[in-house]
Amino acid sequence: MPAGCPPLFFSLTNTCFLMATLLPFRAVRPLPQYADEIASVPYDVVDRDEARRAAADRPRSFLHVARPEIDLAPDVDLYDDAVYRRGARNLRRFVEAPYTTREEHPAVYVYRLEAPEIGGQTGILGGVSVGEYTNGTIVKHEETRPQKEDDRTRHILEQRAHAEPVMLTYRDQAPIHARVEQIQSEAPLYDFEAEDGVRHTVWTAEAPASLVEAFREVEHLYIADGHHRCKAASRAAAALRSAKGPGPESVRDSKHGPGRPPGYELFTAVLFPMSHMHIMAYNRVVRSVPVAPAEFLDRLDAAFAVERDVEEAVPSEKGHVCLYLAGAWHRLALPPATGPRTVDALDVSRLSDHLLEPHLDITDQRRDPTIDFVGGIRGPEALQARVDRGDAQLAISMYPTSIEELVAVSDEGSLMPPKSTWFEPKLRSGLLVHDFAAEVPADAPSR
Repeated sequence: MPAGCPPLFFSLTNTCFLMATLLPFRAVRPLPQYADEIASVPYDVVDRDEARRAAADRPRSFLHVARPEIDLAPDVDLYDDAVYRRGARNLRRFVEAPYTTREEHPAVYVYRLEAPEIGGQTGILGGVSVGEYTNGTIVKHEETRPQKEDDRTRHILEQRAHAEPVMLTYRDQAPIHARVEQIQSEAPLYDFEAEDGVRHTVWTAEAPASLVEAFREVEHLYIADGHHRCKAASRAAAALRSAKGPGPESVRDSKHGPGRPPGYELFTAVLFPMSHMHIMAYNRVVRSVPVAPAEFLDRLDAAFAVERDVEEAVPSEKGHVCLYLAGAWHRLALPPATGPRTVDALDVSRLSDHLLEPHLDITDQRRDPTIDFVGGIRGPEALQARVDRGDAQLAISMYPTSIEELVAVSDEGSLMPPKSTWFEPKLRSGLLVHDFAAEVPADAPSR
């Protein structure tokens, strides 16, 4: 290593390069006998009504923290101040409850999910650095939607916690695999099957130093699921850093231990190797088309290769989409990519370039209220139902983006259209919470 390279860097041809950092943290977690009662789906998997139903008769459900609006009147706006205050109140109640505990020492964890018809995937749950998100060691592939970004930032600042982990991926590393397998041979901390049939098993890495060291050989972590939470963690840290003084570049003692940055400079993530990732399509619905649906189908027929009235509602190959329009499913072939980059060849990009923008005038999917997104796990039935009940006029069933495409897009510095990937199975929230309230000054901002 050349002189001047910090310890978390490696060198090629006398050049310093950033490497990934895995950070143990003192989790607030349920006592094992309450884990399945508390654990909930992530905040963005359910809408308010679905969250309210899921948490009914479950006062300990973490949905009361992740979706605190369910504890308020149904007509309260999702972004009302009362929602954030209630979230902070519910998080403090969780931290102080007799059915949770705080780890005595910082730790990292192994988290395995087993899903019917999908299989298993095993990752490492720990802290990652806000600074490494800022400097590009943690790489994004999608832009965030401003309203959701603001919402998540406000929740972090009000709660003084990172309540839900993001999902990251990395190129497979044999030493990490070996250590993870060793940990899985020990007795788990949690092991339960959720109501959707997914089994969740968590182990504590009693001596995490070997895992921490192994990740210093990982050049990049890639955001799979959680772009808004990553961006919100960065914004929240900047706000709290300005209230407290110098940032992580002048590392100082914190309540987490000597030489560690303050807790708000890290956020929680589950890090999965690429070989374990399972991506489903992220489908679209369009609330209105410019002319009557039958006439719009005629327009598409004139502009694209369209096969009408097909039985399949899910495309069987890349380069095709299935459309539910005018009461039936149709198969449309997307024109070739218009540019040389990996991102240009993605089906979600070709859909935007050739259909959404020129035929529907949807130029900014991040902000345009005409378009909405439906996770592939809900199946084509959910798309058809949205149209049949009048919520939309057009549904678009996509072929999934691959993990290789995601990483290639990230490496080339490009960004996918929003909502390009849907990952399954989903992590459960509420199992390992990063509460940093003790390290935040009383006068720090909450919004």
